[in-house]
Amino acid sequence: MSGVNFFGIRHLSPAGGFFLEKYLDEIRPECVLIEAPCDFEDVLSDIVRSETKPPFAILAYTKEPPVRTILYPFAEYSPEYRAILWAHKNGVPVRFTDLPSETFLALGEAKSEEDKIPEENREPNVYEKLDIQSGEGSHETFWERALEHCADFSGYHDGSNLFGAEIRSFSSKNDEDFAELQLREVFMRSRLRKAAVEFSPEKIVVVTGSYHVEGLKNWEEAETLPEFPKTESLHTLMPYSYYRLSTCSGYGAGNKAPAYYELIWNGLERGEPLYAANAYLTKIAAFQRENGFAASSAQVIEALRLACSLAKMRGGEIPVLRDLRDAAETCLGEGSFAAISTATADTEIGTKIGELPEGVSRTSIQDDFYRELKELKLEKYRTVTAQDVKLDLRENRRASSEKSAFLDLNRSFFLHKLRMLDIGFAEKRAVQQDGATWAEMWTLRWTPEAEIRLVESALRGDTVELAASFALKERVENAAAMSDIAEVIENAFLCGMSAALQYAVSALQATAVDAVSFEELAKTAFRLSNIIGYGDIRKVDNSALEPILKQIYYRACLILPNTCVCDDAAAKPIAEAVNMLNSAELSRDFLDTEYWLNALSEVARRDDLNTVLSGFAAAILLERSKITNEELKIEVSRRLSKGVPAELGAGWFEGLTMKNRYGLIARLSLWESVDEYINSLDDEEFKRALVFLRRAFADFSAAEKDSIAENLGEIWGLNGAEVSEVVNAELDTASQEQIAALDDFDFDF
Repeated sequence: MSGVNFFGIRHLSPAGGFFLEKYLDEIRPECVLIEAPCDFEDVLSDIVRSETKPPFAILAYTKEPPVRTILYPFAEYSPEYRAILWAHKNGVPVRFTDLPSETFLALGEAKSEEDKIPEENREPNVYEKLDIQSGEGSHETFWERALEHCADFSGYHDGSNLFGAEIRSFSSKNDEDFAELQLREVFMRSRLRKAAVEFSPEKIVVVTGSYHVEGLKNWEEAETLPEFPKTESLHTLMPYSYYRLSTCSGYGAGNKAPAYYELIWNGLERGEPLYAANAYLTKIAAFQRENGFAASSAQVIEALRLACSLAKMRGGEIPVLRDLRDAAETCLGEGSFAAISTATADTEIGTKIGELPEGVSRTSIQDDFYRELKELKLEKYRTVTAQDVKLDLRENRRASSEKSAFLDLNRSFFLHKLRMLDIGFAEKRAVQQDGATWAEMWTLRWTPEAEIRLVESALRGDTVELAASFALKERVENAAAMSDIAEVIENAFLCGMSAALQYAVSALQATAVDAVSFEELAKTAFRLSNIIGYGDIRKVDNSALEPILKQIYYRACLILPNTCVCDDAAAKPIAEAVNMLNSAELSRDFLDTEYWLNALSEVARRDDLNTVLSGFAAAILLERSKITNEELKIEVSRRLSKGVPAELGAGWFEGLTMKNRYGLIARLSLWESVDEYINSLDDEEFKRALVFLRRAFADFSAAEKDSIAENLGEIWGLNGAEVSEVVNAELDTASQEQIAALDDFDFDF
């Protein structure tokens, strides 16, 4: 047997990190080999810097799209991180032994759906088998009870290596990752042989996943290395978070409770076996109290007693997370886990996020991002806790410099560029500002996912602005409709990017001559109108948009009537588009109002168009005081008459009520006409009309229905409140069934 010293660990194991340091102190190796991609060795000098605060991760990514990534994260208690720190402190070289990241990425690319084993033929993997064998219901719980609370070094060292050997015996050649595991061990053995030429085997410590210990012990046997696939890639060191660790996204050997595992680490450092249990329950109680829930010290003490009893019942001495959860639910949640679910998530996962020294292992776009954060005074918002930022885009005339005067405007440009790159640092929120365009509200929250997206954006440009410009250009090229290009124009304007704006405007002009639907024209006009509405607040020239908006507006007015020859399914999106174009016309005084009103009048007047849209056109004209009460009464009488099919009359009325409802409710003459119409129907006609009128009134609020009932009460000479009570009363079961039957009846059409 060789003299190489193997220490099997589980990634992110606090006991592994603690006892590994003891082991290294005892062995005093001359070289430490660690299971990690071998091309990551160049970041070791940054990992050991005092300014580097875990959690952090090494991210590798492909240089060509589609971007693929792999992550190798570290927490304060990660055995690999503790080994690196020990080696640095003692002047011992560290070597990484696993396949290079470019091979991992190539292997990931080679995997396809065809390579996957069909679900019906797939055998349980080793951890699924362990879940069944452990009796704990989870291999996570089994590992914690058996190894994270070991009382001494030998218990962990021997137990971890035995654990790895046992799960290895569960492995099968049918496992989807079996071939990759074998390939990795071939490579790791070659790295071990290379180290043994330089250092005495007895002075080498190999830190590896416990699964691989048995596979590396025959390292001395000669073997031929195969050709390893590779794909060109880059890598960088990046801050990470406990939340990201808990999801184990892209990383299969993490843990689901990183903040809780830090409590275990702190307890090991303090030499207090029950520290994690005490701290866990105390933190839950403190969280509950801070959020207005009762949680007493007596409940914490009782929960600890219960957790210890549960641990002994389940074959342990120290409570594990499963025991603590059960005890917290019973004593602090009074039997309801939902009552403490938020507190447990905060205690188990936590909000910790790592830090790196300025300029460490960054791509050019990362450097630009952090430079912009500093210049725009946004650094304090790069936290895991969401914070709101309100921006005033107007010039601050009291500022001492131009840079300060337009600080919020430049912040807005920057945050909108991040939005274009899908970098989830900033989320724009709605602001109640009565049509003003100078205020913006953002919620800023930093996540490792944002850093990953930032790194991936390096493929689009070396700076945030260049990458955003490239992204906008891509959207123009991939635009499926005119309104998509208008959206790009709006985004370019919000980003303050004049060149991208002009490029998108040119593309829009090229498409404006093509045959386009009314909906597309209206959506585009609405967006362009919004951009023009900003005026010069963003210091971006938008004068080229006015002639385009005019052209689109006239075309939309021209085709509106024929567009309204449609069924009810198509009527809703057309009505939304009509509303958009109406809003644009009202906002821009350079648009010919009469042209639009003539189009609406034709739609409102014609009987061969969709009646919902005719009613909606009438509603807009009424809102704009282009229909008098007498004209409305005549139109209601014409549309809601005994000779008109019930579905057509009710459809027109539905369209009429889609806008300015309170104005309609206030017109008593309207409800007199509706009352006359209903009274004129026979039983069969009433049943048909009822179905469609119910649809028309379906989304009226309770207050609106009360007002209508009061109008009807006045018409009928009754007390309005009493009528409202009767009209709005909940129907009995028999009546509901009768109406449901009417809804399902097709009346032979």
